Amino acid sequence: MTMVSSDPLLQPYQLKHLTLKNRIMTTAHEPAYPEDGMPKERYAAYHAERAKAGVALAMTAGSAAVSKDSPPVFNNVLAYKDEVVPWIQALTDGCHEHGCAVMIQLTHLGRRTGWNKGNWLPSVSSTRHREPAHRAFPKLIEDWDIDRIIEDFTDAAERMKAGGMDGIEIQAYGHLLDQFWSPLTNDLTGPYGADTLENRLRFPLDVLAAIRKRVGSEFIVGFRYTADEAQKGGITPEEGIEVSKAFADSGQVDFLNVIRGRIHTDPALTDVIPVQGMKSAPHLDFAGEVRRATGMPTFHAARIPDVATARHAIESGKLDMVGMTRAHMADPHIVKKIIEGREEDIRPCVGATYCLDRIYQAGDALCFHNAATGRELTMPHEISPSATSRKIVIVGAGPGGLEAARVAAERGHDVTVFEAQPDPGGQIRLAAQSPRRREMISVIDWRMSQCAARDVSFHFNTWADTADVIALSPEVIIIATGGIPNIELYEQGQDAKNVVTAWDIIAGDVKPAESVLIYDEAGDHPALQAAEVTAKAGAKVEVMTPDRSFSPEIMGMNLVPYMRELQDKDVTFTVTRRLLGVERAGNKLVAKIGTDYSDHTHTAEYDQVIVNYGTLPMDDLYQDLKDMSSNGGAVDHEALINGTPQSIVRNPDGKFQLFRIGDAVSARNTHAAIYDALRLVKDL
Repeated sequence: MTMVSSDPLLQPYQLKHLTLKNRIMTTAHEPAYPEDGMPKERYAAYHAERAKAGVALAMTAGSAAVSKDSPPVFNNVLAYKDEVVPWIQALTDGCHEHGCAVMIQLTHLGRRTGWNKGNWLPSVSSTRHREPAHRAFPKLIEDWDIDRIIEDFTDAAERMKAGGMDGIEIQAYGHLLDQFWSPLTNDLTGPYGADTLENRLRFPLDVLAAIRKRVGSEFIVGFRYTADEAQKGGITPEEGIEVSKAFADSGQVDFLNVIRGRIHTDPALTDVIPVQGMKSAPHLDFAGEVRRATGMPTFHAARIPDVATARHAIESGKLDMVGMTRAHMADPHIVKKIIEGREEDIRPCVGATYCLDRIYQAGDALCFHNAATGRELTMPHEISPSATSRKIVIVGAGPGGLEAARVAAERGHDVTVFEAQPDPGGQIRLAAQSPRRREMISVIDWRMSQCAARDVSFHFNTWADTADVIALSPEVIIIATGGIPNIELYEQGQDAKNVVTAWDIIAGDVKPAESVLIYDEAGDHPALQAAEVTAKAGAKVEVMTPDRSFSPEIMGMNLVPYMRELQDKDVTFTVTRRLLGVERAGNKLVAKIGTDYSDHTHTAEYDQVIVNYGTLPMDDLYQDLKDMSSNGGAVDHEALINGTPQSIVRNPDGKFQLFRIGDAVSARNTHAAIYDALRLVKDL
């Protein structure tokens, strides 16, 4: 007899003729995996992994472009091409095989794109003003543009239906349809003009009517839209409720997917899709108000990172389907683990938003601490056991070392970890010193709990040397010792004198002075984290970089919280200036400052100079062990890339293989260290 679950999240939901097997979905997002604008094998494998683990509805694309003058800015699926149909069919079949419904989000980007992409057509909008985030000044849309774009929407919907999709979702926040109905972005007159809400809604309702006529009444069609722009002069909550009722009253919309806010700038986008340190589920109550006012099937997602919050959203009647999208990038097996009573095993989303920040810089979406996400064709989410158990010693309990330990333990190996510090975490523990970034420690805590469940042996407060490691008779040694802050100024050939490091400030080992220069050559988090600490202490802070923009490694959405902390304090940002040296003059420091653009130099006085210039590998132990190893520390790159075991032998007398990962090799980031560990150790 099959037990029926009482968990609200595991209850089926009837959406028109479609039975969704539970209440958890992934909302539309573009991971930027298409090839030639098509959702090919990588794209399909990504969604199939989540379908296999039990998610009820995969809303694909974020979003698929319906027109040629809506060129992709995030490597979007090109829904305007007939050749997309078989790829959509393959994607859909791969999810249907596991009982997962599949839909796709369709859009015309309007002004949220560029003119110098794709076919070099001008962007079009209901306004002539550009979107700050994408910078293209659009052409004011004409009547013939409206006619052809309506036709493009219907053609695209028909292609999705032909590809076996269960439905579509029309994207209407920040994109063309919403540009019409927002008072902030409608400069039109006449039937689509800004003077009445009825006129502003005419275009999206015309699109909906045309789609319905083409695909029929049974095909599922929903809207994802903002019901509150949270900005003066924009759509108010009250007007958003009226918009929602208009969709409901049309009788042609099958579900509403509600968001709150605007996405035209990085700060606005970050309020819609909050990052770590921001409130969880900030728009959930408002989505519940829309559901109550309309009686419509209501979906919603915005930083719902954990099962408890998702369960509350359903149990309280605020939502019918809850989106856990970034959470499923961190762990695609959330539903499976809920069903199996293993919620404590769910890899947590820490809100690092490495995924979204990468696509907004024309990269592909990757998870900060799950290196298998987006690499489903080559990397496993579940580790298979090894045929034979080996003795593995890992030196370093930062994120890379702990990932190596976790994967090795899941392979069934006998694993010992040495760590010089009293606690695990490495640079992650340093990052988590900031209250806003404290969630980062979950990257470490999750791995420690996984290692504890598999009897990994840890030796903390132990500076491991060659004798310590060799005494365990290891068959494999992995050096994950990380790095130490680099204070050698570029091309100077010597360490900068009289400086402290960003790490010193963040850790609290050095107190901020009154007048502070933070010199940032790495462009990553420690510089701005140190700026936050010093500015909050009351210092006058200057952040300086030789680059043409500051903090280039801190991408759009993660930059927002720093700016909100720093811009009301005495912090200035100086670009295209290079620190050449620091000399002491009494109780002041005199910095010699140049530029890469000319021979110009000048000096400036500060009380303290803080340097952020990446790390230098702590590789002494690796160098000591290298000649004793069978592989001489060498890595077969082809084997590493192709997922086959390492078999290089440079020293037949060597008793162990030796590898190093993460910053012990070179200064990179947490994701790189974890990926190093996963792809090396999964084949040991």
